[in-house]
Amino acid sequence: MAEGISAINEKVAKESVFVQRLKTEIQKVIVGQHYLIDRLLVGILANGHILVEGVPGLAKTLSIRTLAQAINTKFQRIQFTPDLLPADIIGTLVYNPKEGTFTTKKGPIFSNVILADEINRAPAKVQSALLEAMQEREVTIGLETFKLDQPFLVMATQNPIEHEGTYPLPEAQVDRFMLKIMITYPTIEEEHEILKRMSFTQNKFELKSVIEPEDILNARSVVDEIYIDEKLEKYILDIVFATREPEKYKLDELASLIQYGASPRATIYLRLAAKAYAFIQGRGYVTPQDIKSIGMDVLRHRVTISYEAESEEKTGEDIIKKIFDEIEVP
Repeated sequence: MAEGISAINEKVAKESVFVQRLKTEIQKVIVGQHYLIDRLLVGILANGHILVEGVPGLAKTLSIRTLAQAINTKFQRIQFTPDLLPADIIGTLVYNPKEGTFTTKKGPIFSNVILADEINRAPAKVQSALLEAMQEREVTIGLETFKLDQPFLVMATQNPIEHEGTYPLPEAQVDRFMLKIMITYPTIEEEHEILKRMSFTQNKFELKSVIEPEDILNARSVVDEIYIDEKLEKYILDIVFATREPEKYKLDELASLIQYGASPRATIYLRLAAKAYAFIQGRGYVTPQDIKSIGMDVLRHRVTISYEAESEEKTGEDIIKKIFDEIEVP
């Protein structure tokens, strides 16, 4: 077993060299935001999608556009608005009166990297069309079904400060996102660097493609090989089950605070995300710290709190943090 882990470790160390090159290239444009960039890489390597919440102006759009440029993939930004239709995203059939035939006009979903900007501004039909494409990795237009190109990553954003005229994503649909991340303001030093970089009327960043889409697909097969001990799989199960049955883990005080615990998707995604996180650290095996580092992002949108928790001003994050603090690490 030790020899097998050593071989995987060597393979990952070799195959993950591009990660640092990729980060260096992205940092030519983006100042700070290491947390966001790491999670974008976890998402694309683990074949999952990301929901981002943060105030305007934190370089969310610029970050994902820069990532798409650095891996030489097609990028589309979709601005979600209340009058958007599903056809505006997935495409539609267009009638040609001259020939009496229909031709397929593909929508912006036919790209590798999609920014769904302010997803909660669009009505449920549009949100569902996007989420179906995310889940199935295919789109049906008329009677024809089209596979979406790989790699395929959706980063959806939500604005936390404005809720008038929005359509909040139902809990069941939020569950389709592998990670939900919260980003905050830069430090004063980072903002000073941003100020210096953006002090010209025309900002032209010379960004080059560091890797190709095929490299991401190859890296995914290496991520699948990363070793995770059975004790760590049990640790993941304990964390997820503690959100559903806290009493069994001597967390009785949480029972009245949780309305619904995390779904089985949480278990699957936490294992996958931990492997991808180990990969970007250049390791061929998962550690408990990998699970802890990425665990909040996998679970924060999967634990529904009760009215009692709201009255006590407790958040889902408080509950998850308590679970991570109390569950014994193997």
